[in-house]
Amino acid sequence: MVMLIFLDVVRELSQKYGSIYSIQMGPKKVVVLSGYEIVKAALVNYGDQFGERSQVPIFERLFEGKGIVFSHGETSKTMRRFSLTTLRNFGMGKRLIEDRIIEECQHLVGSFESHRGKPFEVKTVMNASVANVIVSVLLGKRFADQDIQFLRLLTLTGENVKLVGGPRIAVTVCSLLNFTSSKEKDTSTAYFSDENLVALVSYLLRFAAGTETVASTLCWALLLMMRYPEVQKKVCDEITKVVGSAQPRIAHGTQMPYTDAVIHEVQRFADILPTSLPHATTTDVIFKNYYIPKGTEVTTLLTSVLRDQAQWEKSDTFNPEHFLSSTGKFIKKEAFMPFSVGRRLCAGESLAKMELFLFFTSLMQKFTFQPPPGVSHRDLDLTPDIGFNTRPMPHKLCALLRA
Repeated sequence: MVMLIFLDVVRELSQKYGSIYSIQMGPKKVVVLSGYEIVKAALVNYGDQFGERSQVPIFERLFEGKGIVFSHGETSKTMRRFSLTTLRNFGMGKRLIEDRIIEECQHLVGSFESHRGKPFEVKTVMNASVANVIVSVLLGKRFADQDIQFLRLLTLTGENVKLVGGPRIAVTVCSLLNFTSSKEKDTSTAYFSDENLVALVSYLLRFAAGTETVASTLCWALLLMMRYPEVQKKVCDEITKVVGSAQPRIAHGTQMPYTDAVIHEVQRFADILPTSLPHATTTDVIFKNYYIPKGTEVTTLLTSVLRDQAQWEKSDTFNPEHFLSSTGKFIKKEAFMPFSVGRRLCAGESLAKMELFLFFTSLMQKFTFQPPPGVSHRDLDLTPDIGFNTRPMPHKLCALLRA
């Protein structure tokens, strides 16, 4: 609720004061950037100047400036290079990781089949399947879907993600700001200390893999397929035409423009990280005739990019045609920024894209998704359940095996 109110407020302020303005949040001033043109200019054209991560108290407490996402300066650059190189060595972007994802797709399909068309809640098993991909890469094993310890870990992760976007954290952030800003920093950070590597692996397990973001996007995808059965039918028809009964693979993607467009539109419409993660300026900067001092926290409203009316014909409506030409070919859009852009681009983007395509097509190939008996597809609630990221409201679905 707090995040929803915040988003409503900053959208209203953007309409009143324009694409660049500042707001007072507790004892600090925050610059807010909105709209495709402004956000792109800041994160791409002025990438170095806006490339620092703001010191948010709750994340400083959790990560102590280590890892990738919430680290600062040279620590961030060094650990990012190291993690991406290491993940490539583990098979990121190669056939090996594709095979790992497909293995989890098959487990997920089996789990869906076990419900025999009866209503069930999909969030838990979806989280488990997506999490198992990176777990199998980093730890060399997968957990059973019903492993109590594994499910407990996923539950706690989900609760943390929701709590970080909740009112208690919002109050805590303000109350801890002075403490955090006055805390002495160790300038002799050992980049490859045990603590830093533990923080890095923790990040990879929870964030780069997109356990929450990818799983939430897939839950949105199935909800939207139920809400728009005509879209679901077109996706299924394309999968049947291109893949048949074979296992969908990444190579099929170029032959499936409509399915690709649907996946992209799900990401745009779901708007998983509406405010992205807070940036900070590395130097004093003159940006669009505004003077922004070094160390200023900067919020880039990705939601304002993904819903920019100048970039999307029907910005508030789920419409796969946003990514299709008049002849049905897939169109890339520069305003498509669910992973952000620039120096702080999500390190797990390539893995997330593979997971979204393979999980979605594997499920759509096997099942027709419908609301529970007595519920009309027109009555499905598309109101977001917001925590740290944007998730669908809890709901059940029916997965009916396709002939």
